[in-house]
Amino acid sequence: MMEIRRVQMTGGSSLVVTLPKTWADEQNIKKNDPVGLVIQPDGTLLVTKKVTEEPLQRTKEIDIATVSDPAFLFRLLIGTYITGFSLIRITTKQRFPPFVRTVVRDFTQMTIGQEVVEETEGVIAIKDLLNPAEMPFDNTIRRMFVIVKTMHEDAIAAIASQNRTLADDVIARDMDVDRLNWLIARQTNMLMQNNALSRRMGIAPDMAMNYYILSRIIERVGDHAVRIAENSQPIIDAGLDKKTMDAIRKASTMSLEIFDRSVISFFNTDMKEAHRNIESITALENICGEINNMVLKQETLIAIHIGYVAESIRRSGEYAGDISETVINLLVGQEPVPRKQKK
Repeated sequence: MMEIRRVQMTGGSSLVVTLPKTWADEQNIKKNDPVGLVIQPDGTLLVTKKVTEEPLQRTKEIDIATVSDPAFLFRLLIGTYITGFSLIRITTKQRFPPFVRTVVRDFTQMTIGQEVVEETEGVIAIKDLLNPAEMPFDNTIRRMFVIVKTMHEDAIAAIASQNRTLADDVIARDMDVDRLNWLIARQTNMLMQNNALSRRMGIAPDMAMNYYILSRIIERVGDHAVRIAENSQPIIDAGLDKKTMDAIRKASTMSLEIFDRSVISFFNTDMKEAHRNIESITALENICGEINNMVLKQETLIAIHIGYVAESIRRSGEYAGDISETVINLLVGQEPVPRKQKK
């Protein structure tokens, strides 16, 4: 509910507005207490009792008596990490089950900045040692893009060169993409909760959300690179004719070109290029359809796996199109509202 207050003048030059008494009482603000005034990117003014730039410290406690499934514990830890807690305390009144330390070790290896700082018979404490301002969103997105693009290229190369080791390596690299995606999700949540962090990182909360959307899309393109690698094994065993392989290469190249141009259009804030990317998806869908027609002469099992590869190539291009749609939506929202001409 909005309260309307009139601006008054005091001392001949200073503008003054009173604070709502109910709010001041809730915040325990008294006469002569300092308050912080922060100008927001949209022009609004934030009034806060917090006048220091200290990061928000939040602790999450997990009683292991309520958790008996290792997979559930891992998901709890990931959820706590993404939500932005700075300290996680796992506690028990008995001895920790053996799986707990294994899950904690996996969690600290799969996340960025998480380290065990205390370990006793009844407590395992995991602390975030990373300063989020040291990991800019754009650097993380660029790194994700390079990893995912290379994963896709190597998955196709594994089929063409019948290289099972390369296919396995593609699957293993997916964890690097997940780690970076979790980091961006964590930073976004922390930034939403802490305006001081938003100022230190030099990014508005709504823009951080766009980076998070972009990271989720790139992570999904990485998932399809993994699917291509997983489906390459039976194809490698059976062999693939040159015509079908050439079509797969062509479709892959088109898909990655859309992916590449979409990310570039995001960083260059190029709305027209984003539109062209979306329009080019139709040609990709057509060639993927041709691949599905080619495999009708293949054995059923091999045809299914080739079809999955073509589907993942197509979906990768479509996800890249989603990036371009995000660019257009972002830029349209940033366009100034036309002013009425004076008569």
